[in-house]
Amino acid sequence: MRTLLATILVLLLGAPPAFAQPDLGPEFTPTQFGPMGPAGRDLLVKVALAGLWEGPAGRMGLEKSASPKVQEAGRHLIEGHADLDRRTVELARTLNVPLPTQPNADQQGWLDEMTAAPARSPEFDRIFANRLRAAHGGVYKFLASVRTGTRNTAIRDYAKVCMDTVLDHMTVLEATGAVDFSDTKAIPIALVAAPASSTPPVAPPRQPQTVAQPQESGGIPDGLLGLGVLAAVAICLYLWTGGRSSGKSHP
Repeated sequence: MRTLLATILVLLLGAPPAFAQPDLGPEFTPTQFGPMGPAGRDLLVKVALAGLWEGPAGRMGLEKSASPKVQEAGRHLIEGHADLDRRTVELARTLNVPLPTQPNADQQGWLDEMTAAPARSPEFDRIFANRLRAAHGGVYKFLASVRTGTRNTAIRDYAKVCMDTVLDHMTVLEATGAVDFSDTKAIPIALVAAPASSTPPVAPPRQPQTVAQPQESGGIPDGLLGLGVLAAVAICLYLWTGGRSSGKSHP
């Protein structure tokens, strides 16, 4: 018996822990960091796209603006996306996610607006600050959603770095003083909560619950009395079976 127990312990302690990844459907693939799904792949693609236009936009901010605050925002964009681009390429290679190499049509259109705006003009600063701030706001909400729901630890850590970078960029863009917050289409107004319905649901009436009180018998709680009865029965059985075995052994 001892040999069997020792063998079981050796097998249990020597076996590597196996944590099965949840089966989340055909769109998810298992990786060393956890299941990789559409949101994680979309995150890598979107951050790569952001770098393809925000890096050049940051360089235009340095070259075309006369505002020191716009130039500072441009430096943050260049440095932030240089770091994110490196992280994005490495993680995409590890997780086998193809990345875009050209900005999309909207992003190219924003770059064209900045290129066409006169250098060192308020028009350039306005286009620079508003296009970039609106884009960063949308990306930040997307990052938060992926960070909240992903089961992949590498994507979770990557999303956190992206959120920190995007928040820094939003902060320096807002500091330029050129962001138009009255444009609620580009920067939607935040809602504290969804509007309450006119007829709130009524909770069903609670049924009174009766709590059983412990009954006492002669000052002795039922629980203790029950234990005593069980002990007495066990003693009787022991004595009875012991007496029968004794009678058999001595005819």
